[in-house]
Amino acid sequence: MLIEFTVGNFLSIKDRQTLRLDASSISEHREQLIDAGRYQLLRSAVIYGANASGKSNVLNALGTMRQIVTQSAERSSTAAIEVEPFLLSTETEDEPSYFEILFLLNGFRYRYGFEVDRQAVRAEWLFESKKRQEKSLFVRENDAIDVTKDFKEGKDLEERTRNNALFLAVCDQFNGIISKQILSWFGKLNSISGSSHEKLRSLTIKHLGESKKADLLIFINEIIGIDEIGIGNETSPVESSTRLTYDFKQLSPIGSKNSDLTVIETYHPKYDAEKKLVNEVVTFDMDKNESSGTNKLFDLSGPIFDTLQNGGLLIVDELDAKLHPLMTQSIIRLFNQPELNPNNAQLIFATHDTNLLTGKLFRRDQIYFTEKDQYGATCLYSLVEYQEEDGTKVRKDRSFEEDYIQGRYGAIPYIGDLSKIVPAWLEKQK
Repeated sequence: MLIEFTVGNFLSIKDRQTLRLDASSISEHREQLIDAGRYQLLRSAVIYGANASGKSNVLNALGTMRQIVTQSAERSSTAAIEVEPFLLSTETEDEPSYFEILFLLNGFRYRYGFEVDRQAVRAEWLFESKKRQEKSLFVRENDAIDVTKDFKEGKDLEERTRNNALFLAVCDQFNGIISKQILSWFGKLNSISGSSHEKLRSLTIKHLGESKKADLLIFINEIIGIDEIGIGNETSPVESSTRLTYDFKQLSPIGSKNSDLTVIETYHPKYDAEKKLVNEVVTFDMDKNESSGTNKLFDLSGPIFDTLQNGGLLIVDELDAKLHPLMTQSIIRLFNQPELNPNNAQLIFATHDTNLLTGKLFRRDQIYFTEKDQYGATCLYSLVEYQEEDGTKVRKDRSFEEDYIQGRYGAIPYIGDLSKIVPAWLEKQK
């Protein structure tokens, strides 16, 4: 489970910014917290901010860290590391990007991080803590790697580590127990886009072809309201034997070897003039006949279901795009409510939907904002950290949506005088 994530000198983020999922001492919604021994953790966090304020870059940073970790072993010795520093300052443009994450795994707290530029890993570290005291497992500075006696799996692997590869990934390749567990943890971190959701459909279809497809079909039915789904392809039309039904009477293998182009069909009941059900089913092509919101929900079903089942971390940019506010709230409740999320999965997402601030869904420490300073750098701060003009904290009984729209917490777009636009156009036409 994630405790906190810190990123610096990456895209619009200049100075180090930290997103924390360890709960503060505030009183609201304590029943929603994850009890992890000495830690009380948040099940979700939401980021608000103006367009181009950097909220997507915060989420992108988490996804980038995961990608660097999980793909490090596959990278060739000449391959570049996909990072871009903060380019609006001479102080940072030639410096490495910074990533660090604190998380709980098998009763231990780990602090793992690295500094990288496009050419090489400039620093890397791993610390472990069972109780309060933290101990070093390894520390790396460029090519020098100091492995302690508590990290035996890393011994004699220092010279096998390329300058553009992570030492942790090398240890995993040689079946190191701790490193393998950490790589597996990163593998459960899903970073997706709510606007480019079409790329996620294959995961939903993949899960429908696995042993847990019955559970996923219940999930799809409850979320989307579709009882029957058929999956085939253009060269092999969907037949009744391949239809996936909510009562599971006709479950069958998914897909066909004849084509990679998958066709999703939904089946709907038909009624006569007396509003009585007739013995006929209407078939819809999901892409052509169902709404864009229904398509998105189907595509997101796989990653959401996967995260809830495995107790991982789901990161979604623009979760609310194409969705009704009540549907977005339902997805959030899947994570926030312990009875719906027994495996303690976590959700971090960005949104512009201020309706979510009115439903008492969030604690103040779950609400984050991004805002750029006068030098173009992103600042990340939570509502529980925000101080009023008189130095006091924001009360839990405030109207968060109204205050945010009015600019009380910052992180809103600057809109100039629109009345000047038309006269300026008319002046140019003279």
